[in-house]
Amino acid sequence: MFRQISISFHSYLEAHRFIRTHRLWGWIILPGIVYAVLFLVGIYFLLTGSGQLFTWMLARLGLSDWVAGVHSAIIGYLVLFGKVLFYLLVLLLYFSWFKYIFLIAGAPWFALLSEKAESLLTGKDYPFRLSQLIRDVFRGIKIALRNAFWQTLLVIALLLLGMIPVVGWVAPVISVLVECYYFGFSMLDYTSERRGLGVRKSIEFINRRKGLAIGNGLVFYVMLAIPIVGWVLAPAYAVIAATLSLRGDVIKN
Repeated sequence: MFRQISISFHSYLEAHRFIRTHRLWGWIILPGIVYAVLFLVGIYFLLTGSGQLFTWMLARLGLSDWVAGVHSAIIGYLVLFGKVLFYLLVLLLYFSWFKYIFLIAGAPWFALLSEKAESLLTGKDYPFRLSQLIRDVFRGIKIALRNAFWQTLLVIALLLLGMIPVVGWVAPVISVLVECYYFGFSMLDYTSERRGLGVRKSIEFINRRKGLAIGNGLVFYVMLAIPIVGWVLAPAYAVIAATLSLRGDVIKN
């Protein structure tokens, strides 16, 4: 697995050289800007709505009037602390789910970009066919929904595990790996589809290469930690890196 993770890390460096060599910036920048704008707009509305939701919850629980009447600095700090924790929880859920929303909305672009990268890599021509693109899009949506479902179940289980002393300390680490695995899975599946693998066969194929999926998702999240530039570049780099990581001897093993 560690070898596969290393391959995924290296594939991002190769993706950068690949993009520069083949001048694919037109494929990268515009969709990346769309991703970044949607990401920021989503955060804005999420935080605004979260504040309103938190206030509404306090009112429904009958705590708003009580907090206002107590005039206690300690109670005020506790309410503020609870509001911050609520914001953080909502943001974590947003980061977890936004990628699937984008994977579904961007399925046509992901499919075409992955195909373009492999065509340049192998010299094999993939003529555009609308029917094939539609199949790729529906497959991408199906995979994204499947991964979102299983990831949600696993994260809920890990949250419950996190309540257990000592044992729960590993829950955050496993949660990160789960997030990375399911994102990388979606990126790798585009190449699996071109290899003629059905969804079930693709699941088996990628499960034997968990390290490639985890590594792809891990670097993607690291790139998202870089404001603006990382948000713009991360999606396209992830697609191309996944395509490159499954070439040659890796795909045969």
